[in-house]
Amino acid sequence: MSDPLATPLTAMLGCRLPVIQTAMGWVAEPVLVAATAEAGGFGFLGAAVMAPAEAAAKIAEVRRSTALPFGVNFHMFQPGAPELVDIILANREQVAAVSFGRGPDARMIARFRDAGIRCVPTVGAVKHARKMAGLGVDMLVVQGGEGGGHTGSVATSVLLPQVLDTVDLPVVAAGGFADGRGLAAALAYGAAGIAMGTRFLMTRESPVPAAVKHYYVSAGTDDIVVTDEVDGMPQRMIRNAGLARIAGRGPIGSWLSALSAGFAMKKATGASWSQVLKTAQGMHSHGGLSRSQAMRAAAAPALIQRAVVDGDAEGGLMATGQVAGRIDDLPSVADLLAAIEREARARIAALTAAPTRQRKIA
Repeated sequence: MSDPLATPLTAMLGCRLPVIQTAMGWVAEPVLVAATAEAGGFGFLGAAVMAPAEAAAKIAEVRRSTALPFGVNFHMFQPGAPELVDIILANREQVAAVSFGRGPDARMIARFRDAGIRCVPTVGAVKHARKMAGLGVDMLVVQGGEGGGHTGSVATSVLLPQVLDTVDLPVVAAGGFADGRGLAAALAYGAAGIAMGTRFLMTRESPVPAAVKHYYVSAGTDDIVVTDEVDGMPQRMIRNAGLARIAGRGPIGSWLSALSAGFAMKKATGASWSQVLKTAQGMHSHGGLSRSQAMRAAAAPALIQRAVVDGDAEGGLMATGQVAGRIDDLPSVADLLAAIEREARARIAALTAAPTRQRKIA
């Protein structure tokens, strides 16, 4: 009998379990990525918030920590993107995949594929799935509205089958997953596996400070909201004082927030104003955002950094999936993935087991 957890995801990415650890900025760091690989999953390094030199050093750190394959996340509008692409290609022996949202064009995707690196973008709408498939990507992560950070309005249970019916590619389900029951459900839909961010953030290997992890563990579903006040696009966040201060600023306040976020980005990354503005211009030109939205979108990660790196649970922003409302523990990555595997296999076995007794039909 074939292994139900051996899927196109495990075959393409070279991992044992069809579970992806997503690339959360300042959270998907080398320790978490390596722990995921060693436990059987596939981890993505969150390099979209890194300068090229930092990304190179952290890719090297992952490679020292595990001999197993892993992935790197980036976007084409970040400062130093061309250099980062070269660094990824130089590590093709172990970097098995790239993930992206604001991603490369068909020529860049072909360059990765020619190097044997799989392209695995994240999409939140059927039209985006269709576009990425047309550009020649290898696999899609489809994030339903339950997902953390920037998210759409369509629930995973609706969006996932829509995308499965639209593209002829392996599809990975994201948004609302945290356990083996979810993995079994995703496989039943026809997905190749699941991708999780919040569940991996809430592990021992996650570098998020203890005070902020406490906020995540303590948050109920009513403490988690979707707002467009951060950069004009819907994002799922935990309610706190930092989010409340951003809300309701109006047009002038929006520009002040954009400039403040720009200063925060410069301080966090060492980027010049020209690099910050270039990143914002790219998002404005290609992402359909207003200029103030683009500036805030380019710099908003620095506000998240304030929480997940500096430990300021009140002043920073805490992106989260809705699933945080039902998670109340901080296991090791190894224990988490072992539990997911056991539960998924048990649920699949229960669903596929032959009945021991036929019910008598009256």
